[in-house]
Amino acid sequence: MMCCAACGNAEVDDIKLRKCTACYLVKYCSVKCQKEHRPQHKKECKKRMTELRDEMLFKPPESTNLGDCPICCLPLPIDHTKSTIMSCCSKIVCIGCDYANTRRELEEKLDQKCPFCRHPSPKSEEEWDRNLLKRVEANDPLAMRQLGGRRRNEGDNDIAVEYFKKAAELGNADAHFDLSLLFEKGEGVEKDKKKELHHLEEAAIGGELNARHNLGCVEGNNGRTERAMKHHIIAANMGHDGSLETVEKFYARGMISKDVFDKALRTHHAAVDATKSPQREEAEVL
Repeated sequence: MMCCAACGNAEVDDIKLRKCTACYLVKYCSVKCQKEHRPQHKKECKKRMTELRDEMLFKPPESTNLGDCPICCLPLPIDHTKSTIMSCCSKIVCIGCDYANTRRELEEKLDQKCPFCRHPSPKSEEEWDRNLLKRVEANDPLAMRQLGGRRRNEGDNDIAVEYFKKAAELGNADAHFDLSLLFEKGEGVEKDKKKELHHLEEAAIGGELNARHNLGCVEGNNGRTERAMKHHIIAANMGHDGSLETVEKFYARGMISKDVFDKALRTHHAAVDATKSPQREEAEVL
């Protein structure tokens, strides 16, 4: 039977215990008991919080933050130049499907439309912006991140930070990565290593591979080699070229075994191959 960690009251019909929401190790019958027990529990709680964070951080994501193309259902490439964001619906479509749609429209002399939602394609930059703003008003995190990127490119870092923060709060991993760069460079915000690391971790947990790679570099620079290796192996396994090169250096220095390196190499190639298709390769050539 579970008991309150502070007063020892057992959980019965008239007494409901609630877990410590930070570590989930102990339960309390009241807020008063939780506050009184805090000095004894603080050290254990902090240790367990760190363990839980690491479990989350080093659990390989099922896919990158980009996911799959909504049309061909193949994984989207890490290279952002090989996909297109539709301003009308905020869907990321691979260049293969975008190219196939454009070719069909030209051959059949059809009006240009979004390959996913079939909304008419914007005929000007102003129309593209209007579509984007509509998505922002609908609380679309990807659109918010896009608008933040535009404002940053225009030199308005203060507004960019606002949009990145909103997108990050809604779970956009790219926005977390953008914020990590701003806190690293002190653009639109004060330089803050803790916040930089926090946003890098959130982005990595969300499947953003550049953030995962950067985390590996940060950990390596801080002398935490084991953690650095874990980050780079996860990123390499999901197709990140830079992390694969780092893993290869680990192997050359004898820091990891041949089996670990061979597995990373095979998994990396499989991840990259999964993003390829004849349609995409044709689009790249043209």
